Amino acid sequence: MGPSQKPNVCCRLSRRALGFFSRDAGVVQRTNLGILRALVCQESTKFKNVWTTHSKSPIAYERGRIYFDNYRCCVSSVASEPRKLYEMPKCSKSEKIEDALLWECPVGEMLPNSSDYKSSLIALTAHNWLLRISATTGKVLEKIYLASYCKFRYLSWDTPQEVIAIKSAQNKSSALARQAGIQQPVLLYLAVFHVLPFSLIGILEINKKIFGNVTDATLSHGILIVMYSSGLVRLYSFQAITEQFMQQKLDLGCACRWGGTTGTVGEAPFGIPCNIKITDTPPLLFEVSSLENAFQIGGHPWHYIITPNKKKQKGVFHICALKDNSLAKNGIQEMECCSLESDWIYFHPDASGRIIHVGPNQVKVLKLSEVENNSAQHQISEDFVILANREKNKNENLPTVTASGRVVKKSFNLLDDDPEQETFKIVDYEDELDLLSVVAVTQIDAEGKAHLDFHCNEYGTLLKSIPLVESWDVTYSHEVYFDRDLVLHIEQKPSRVFSCYVYQMVCDHGDEEETTNRSCKKDCGNFKF
Repeated sequence: MGPSQKPNVCCRLSRRALGFFSRDAGVVQRTNLGILRALVCQESTKFKNVWTTHSKSPIAYERGRIYFDNYRCCVSSVASEPRKLYEMPKCSKSEKIEDALLWECPVGEMLPNSSDYKSSLIALTAHNWLLRISATTGKVLEKIYLASYCKFRYLSWDTPQEVIAIKSAQNKSSALARQAGIQQPVLLYLAVFHVLPFSLIGILEINKKIFGNVTDATLSHGILIVMYSSGLVRLYSFQAITEQFMQQKLDLGCACRWGGTTGTVGEAPFGIPCNIKITDTPPLLFEVSSLENAFQIGGHPWHYIITPNKKKQKGVFHICALKDNSLAKNGIQEMECCSLESDWIYFHPDASGRIIHVGPNQVKVLKLSEVENNSAQHQISEDFVILANREKNKNENLPTVTASGRVVKKSFNLLDDDPEQETFKIVDYEDELDLLSVVAVTQIDAEGKAHLDFHCNEYGTLLKSIPLVESWDVTYSHEVYFDRDLVLHIEQKPSRVFSCYVYQMVCDHGDEEETTNRSCKKDCGNFKF
């Protein structure tokens, strides 16, 4: 069955004005987003490039804010013209922000300060300070000194908007130490905090004596994930590790005596001691071997995706039940394509339990369902497929007549990601508008041209296509964000030159003048990056 008929924008606005949704929490918001989706996808709506800028430092985007100069400068992308929200004072290289996460106020929790109800940027500096910065003013609201015994470098969410994990750089033995037979016992550290207000859970060391030759480790949803160069992936309960191996509970801002030294937890120079030291192998929750440690969990009920740990199996994906490791029916997914870049697969971020499999010329959305007459087993089937817009190459298999009159047939096949054919590069999901966004690129003469397509997340129907005016070089690194009525393209060129192209939704009535593109190559108004 196709999509059912939905009321138009005027009907929705009339029903909202009459208060039809006032008694249902969240319905007004969903109705508003439904109206916005209809406006975004209607034929007369255009997305125009309203701002372009370039920078010699990385450019980041998060929820309507564009960050420059290692998060030191923040520009709002919501207004019709870029508006600088704040610019923090210049700092030394050791004080620059290396990584950051945007925290937004949780609903239904009482927070100690009024400023806590506004969005904050949680930032990690090069000299091991953890900062909470106002997302609108750039003012530092809180600061915690982590430690001097390691170099913390990466920020991630353990539980989104609730618990953060800060990972250190890996300790690697020097060549002289290896020759002398000196092994580095601690491979890396993980610092874990509750956010707003900040409270320490603990700092965990990943020890070679317990875990072996670990190549990486991370925390996700309370699970410690440890990876090895052999492709092995092991999962442990972080809560169980904390309960069993925490040496001492530490509280930020409180006096502490540790290793013969007394200081205040979270203040320089004392910092935070490593208070979770594993002395015995913790209980193993799960173990699997996968090529390049590629491992994902999702679906309903829980399933996982791996690639068999052999190089010749690259591009082959196995979907298995987490409870007993059994392979789902039709659970081996292999996209028959010949391309330089491999296809990729992941669980759909809309929490539907579906799976997205992306290749150069098609996007498959797969669904997981029970096998008929066997509720214990599950099967994989196609929900819908999005195909690239390609014409059969006219030069393929054309006969050639030689000077002697002999007919010779030439037979050759182009790569599936040949630049002269439309090729999918990025697939993302806009959760508020419930749209799949797909970036497709085609090489035209000497330059590549890209367009961003919006597809119905339920049926895969193409609803809107937006051409990007800038050329697209497939050898550069690209990021594309679709956020409500905004499209943003960040491009990294050689020699660390970063470009940012901002598109905004406008209603084109056919008689309006062409909007002037405001190009900011080095100086955009009063903005210098």
